[in-house]
Amino acid sequence: MGSRQEEGIKIVCQNRKAFHDFDIVETIEAGIALTGTEVKALREGRANLKDSYAKVKKGEMFLYGMHISPYSHGGFNNHDPERPRKLLLHRREILKFGGKTQEKGFSIVPTKVYFRKGKAKVELALVRGRKLHDKREAIKRREEAREMDRLRKKYKIT
Repeated sequence: MGSRQEEGIKIVCQNRKAFHDFDIVETIEAGIALTGTEVKALREGRANLKDSYAKVKKGEMFLYGMHISPYSHGGFNNHDPERPRKLLLHRREILKFGGKTQEKGFSIVPTKVYFRKGKAKVELALVRGRKLHDKREAIKRREEAREMDRLRKKYKIT
């Protein structure tokens, strides 16, 4: 974890459910257009990515369903917690990801929100949904790998 702090990255929240429910095909980093109270609330770690997704609308990409709780010292000029937020990407990146979502079964899901060099960023993943049997298979593989690591450690095998 120390190396991430040295790079100037502070992770605010992660979408662990996305790794369980989807197969991640590709990821990309995007900036987020935020208000002042949203940035302050993010710095407090008051964000949730559950059930959020990104969508292209009129040539721009927006993030829907991301919940940023109101800032504790915000007062009357606090933000709407569930408002759509504009994502800052180059046009070719929007066209690339947006075009792939037109294909059957692909979606864009945020996997984590973090600060890099003082700027709020979101990692977006192009994903394909998993079926129930695929989820079970992934869990089984992960548990088998964990068990093998445990045995290697126990018998000191490298």
